[in-house]
Amino acid sequence: MKITSVLTAAALAAMLAMPATGQSVTLRATANSNETDEDYDGLVVFKDYVEAASNGEIAVELFIGTQLCGNGAECLQGVADGSIDVFVATSGGAAGLFPYIQIFDLPYLMADDRIAEEVLTNTDLTAQMRARALQDSGDTIRIMTIGNTGGWRNFANTQRRIEGPDDLKGLKVRTVVADLPQELVRTLGASPTPIPWPELFTSLQTGVVEGTKNGITDIMGMKFPEAGLQYLTLDGHAYMAAIWVMNNEMFLSLDDDLKRVIVDGFHALQQATFASPKRKSIDAYADFVSGGGDLYVPTPEQKQAFQDAAAPVHDWFAANVDGGEEMLANFRAAIAQAEESVAARRAAELE
Repeated sequence: MKITSVLTAAALAAMLAMPATGQSVTLRATANSNETDEDYDGLVVFKDYVEAASNGEIAVELFIGTQLCGNGAECLQGVADGSIDVFVATSGGAAGLFPYIQIFDLPYLMADDRIAEEVLTNTDLTAQMRARALQDSGDTIRIMTIGNTGGWRNFANTQRRIEGPDDLKGLKVRTVVADLPQELVRTLGASPTPIPWPELFTSLQTGVVEGTKNGITDIMGMKFPEAGLQYLTLDGHAYMAAIWVMNNEMFLSLDDDLKRVIVDGFHALQQATFASPKRKSIDAYADFVSGGGDLYVPTPEQKQAFQDAAAPVHDWFAANVDGGEEMLANFRAAIAQAEESVAARRAAELE
C-alpha cells in the first residue's frame, strides 16, 4: 500500500541530522485492522517519520488487514520467524505467548488517560515487559512501545442499562479467547462467550451473545448498534493497550543511527495512537446517542461497586497466570509512580 508522506518539520530536521550509513532496509508492517483504526493512524505516522528521518534508507511497507497473517498468534509467529517485521497485538491477541500481557485487562487499576499514558511513557513497565518477552520468545520478539487502540473497554449490551455489577448477571458477554477477560465476566455474574471479532456483529444480531466489552470507536466502526447494541455503560474497566512488536534480529541488524530512527518512530507512533481515539470518540459517542443508544455514566458509588465486585480477578491473575504475580507488582508500582508524578505536575500547573 502506497502512503503519500508529508514531510513534517520534525522529520525534516531528523533527516538532515542523519548521516548516510549505506544500509537499505525494507520493513513489512501489519495490523489486523482497517484504515479507520487507530493502529493504521499510528503506522502512517511511523512510516512517514522513519522514511524521512532515515533519508530513505528505511522503507516501510504497510499491510492492513489479514494479508500477511490472520490472528495474533499467527502474526506473532511471523514476527518471530522474520517474515513480518512489525506487528501490533492486543493483550488478548498476545496472551497465548505472553500471558502476563493481560495486566492491561485487569479491571479498574488506572484512573484515566493521563495516568495510563504516564505509565507507558515514563515508568519502567514497558522495559520490564520487553525484557520478559525477549526471554520468553528466545530473543526473537521485541516490544518496541505500547500505545492505545480504541480508548477504554466498557460494558455494552442489547438488553438493558447496566448501572452496577448486579445488572450484568445472566448476560451472555462476548470475550476474546484469553483467560482473564473470561474470568472478569464470570466474576461479575455474567456468562463469558469467546467469539472471534469478525463474527461479533452476527452473534449480537442473532442473540448468541447479548453484550461485549469494547470501546466506542470499535462499537461504531463495526456498526454494532445495527445489530441491536443499544446500551453502553462508561465504567472504563480496562485500558485498550496496543503492544507494538518488532523482529529482534532485524532491529539488532541496524546500525545505531537507524536504531535511533526506529525508536523515535515508535515514539511518534505511540503518541499518535494516544491522540486518535480521543478525537474519534467525540463523533462516535454523538452518533451512538443520536441513533437511539442509551449512554450511561456510573456514579462514584456505582463505580466503586464495580471495583469491589471485580477485585478477586486481581488475585486470580497473580495466582494463575505465568509471570502474573511479578508483572502485577510491576504494574501497581508503575501506576503509583505515575499517580505521584501526575499529581505533582498538576499541582505545579495550578500555582
